[in-house]
Amino acid sequence: MSLEAIREFIAADMQAVDEVIRSRLHSDVALIRQVAGYIIAGGGKRLRPALVLLSAGAFGYRGTHHHELAAVVEFIHTATLLHDDVVDESQLRRGRPTANSLFGNAASVLVGDFVYSRAFQMMVGVDSMRVLQVLADATNTIAEGEVMQLMNCHNPDIGEADYLRVIRCKTAKLFEAAARLGAILGNAAPAHEEALAVYGTHLGTAFQLIDDVLDYSGDHAVIGKNVGDDLAEGKPTLPLIYAIRHGSREQAGTIRRAIEHGGLEDLPAVVEAIHATGALDYARGQARVESRSAAAALEVVPNSNHRESLLQLAAFAVTRTY
Repeated sequence: MSLEAIREFIAADMQAVDEVIRSRLHSDVALIRQVAGYIIAGGGKRLRPALVLLSAGAFGYRGTHHHELAAVVEFIHTATLLHDDVVDESQLRRGRPTANSLFGNAASVLVGDFVYSRAFQMMVGVDSMRVLQVLADATNTIAEGEVMQLMNCHNPDIGEADYLRVIRCKTAKLFEAAARLGAILGNAAPAHEEALAVYGTHLGTAFQLIDDVLDYSGDHAVIGKNVGDDLAEGKPTLPLIYAIRHGSREQAGTIRRAIEHGGLEDLPAVVEAIHATGALDYARGQARVESRSAAAALEVVPNSNHRESLLQLAAFAVTRTY
């Protein structure tokens, strides 16, 4: 089952989610409508909303709260993108100019705040303290991850364990929350809810590790961002961490200098070192480990088309080229 087949499987639910997104983004403030509408219209894989829908379906949920919560998860993700692009001074996302490059940093930050707060308004409507707890904890953890990443910028001495901690907070936590929310809506047994949470954590980690790989090997036109963006921002991602550890003294020195100073002056030499040390293969291998762990977590979940789709998402996370 391809990603397109998974999207077709949940197409009706995703259409309902899109309708919720459009209606809930409405504001009487024109700039909010303009900026929020722009970034939502930019598309994306919508994997996090899909996780809510598939997880809820795996436990037989019948209702509409999964549409609301899928939109909430997408709003939280959207708000983080708006803020991230300001912090990173990014100019390109999903093949289009970033909101901050078009509307300015102030508008992007403030509209990101609006999207966050709208998400919390919607959470309350589900009338579940458990849902509120999961999403409040997730947003707080994501914020911690963002700050940890900021602290690690231009630091070539970060180790693999510390880096994994950052991405489990910054990226994987929302995947975990999305998968857990569907189980909660489906009144899953505690063991099943925890299994979906573990699945989401490993899926999100695998997804980020492949993002790290694509930053040094992807096609600009396919991945929708500039190759080497992470290096330009001084971010020590897994391929760089591995290449520093296993490269020659000269290679390690080049990578360390590039991380410390940012920019792309050393990009060709860094890419050469990454390939020479097998750093991309290593990062892909670690992503496959995470994908297998995600799949293993689903062994306790009853067989269904929804469960099969979740398994296929874990496979897609490590085979994708965008």
